[in-house]
Amino acid sequence: MKEFELKYGCNPNQKPAKVYMKDGSDLPFEILCGRPGYINFLDALNSWQLVKELKAALNLPAAASFKHVSPTCAAVGLPLSQKLMKACFVDDIPGLNDSPLACAYARARGTDRMSSFGDWIALSDECDKTTALIIKREVSDGIIAPGYTDEALEILKSKRKGNYNIVKINPDYVPNPVETKDVFGVTFQQGRNNFEINEALLQNIPTAKKELPEEAKRDLIISLITLKYTQSNSVCYAYDGQAIGVGAGQQSRIHCTRLAGDKADKWHLRQSDRVLNLPFLPTLGRADRDNVIDVYLSDQDEDVLGEGNWQKFFTEKPAPFTREQKRAYLDTITGVSLGSDAFFPFGDNIERARRSGVSYVAQPGGSIRDDQVIETCDKFGMVMAFTGMRLFHH
Repeated sequence: MKEFELKYGCNPNQKPAKVYMKDGSDLPFEILCGRPGYINFLDALNSWQLVKELKAALNLPAAASFKHVSPTCAAVGLPLSQKLMKACFVDDIPGLNDSPLACAYARARGTDRMSSFGDWIALSDECDKTTALIIKREVSDGIIAPGYTDEALEILKSKRKGNYNIVKINPDYVPNPVETKDVFGVTFQQGRNNFEINEALLQNIPTAKKELPEEAKRDLIISLITLKYTQSNSVCYAYDGQAIGVGAGQQSRIHCTRLAGDKADKWHLRQSDRVLNLPFLPTLGRADRDNVIDVYLSDQDEDVLGEGNWQKFFTEKPAPFTREQKRAYLDTITGVSLGSDAFFPFGDNIERARRSGVSYVAQPGGSIRDDQVIETCDKFGMVMAFTGMRLFHH
């Protein structure tokens, strides 16, 4: 296929629209089902690069959930505990831990379910039946993967009355090393960001504490590769093989750190017994449960706990999860990793990160206040690596 005509561009008024190769060659993908749109393809091609790099860096199947050209989460295929399965709404998927790819997507979709509603999915490996079963019941726009088993393809084609967007990417495709983009009639040209993120990037450690456990190295790599395909400014918290809080597209870095930290906090709180045991009405749908949990964990919990409200969601009224109780729970969390796509200009980012259990940090360094940031890390016993590499993405 040389080109594919799109219904419209970013918005319905932006016509004509199509995707094609400037050199006249075939497109590096096939559309097996549906009719993906302009933003779908932006998500597909960015998310594919992310999972392909994660797989290459960590030798584990990887998955990503994308919305509006930024990942809501990315994860690798590590087994899930029963508690984690329940928090991700996949405790009823048979044989989940037998499929590392399904584990990766269960984590990616389950981490920030509010943001992942209507996501674009990327898989590093051939989609199998177990992964397809998870995808089938979630609200999603489409998927890109290097292949699909016959069973998986049949399951996915049944979504959206047979119109679910399914894209098969050529895993051996290598793009031109120089890329261009038009903005307001002006053409921009740059070399593609082919910088390889691996453990070697974590060797320059200026903090007093130097030791990076293998799990921290893995999570920092996940964080940094995720940031490489996240709209800047961006920071990413990672833990247990997955991104747990992505702050994207903020003008201020401390706002990124707060936004991503709040998401990471909610992810941890979702795994508390208090949330896992909420007495939902059996008729309440999955998306509604996500919304209720989000409000329950907010400062506006009266919207779901107030008289006349709780009866819409629960079989009995749950006890509030007070701010003090949430803080006490979060204070038990340690070992979280944090990456930043550019240097931290002030120690306040580290102060905020500490409140979300961060023990390990990776950032480019190069601020005139690096000493202040290092001092703040030392105050909390954190290990910080200076990568020397900025990861802006626009």
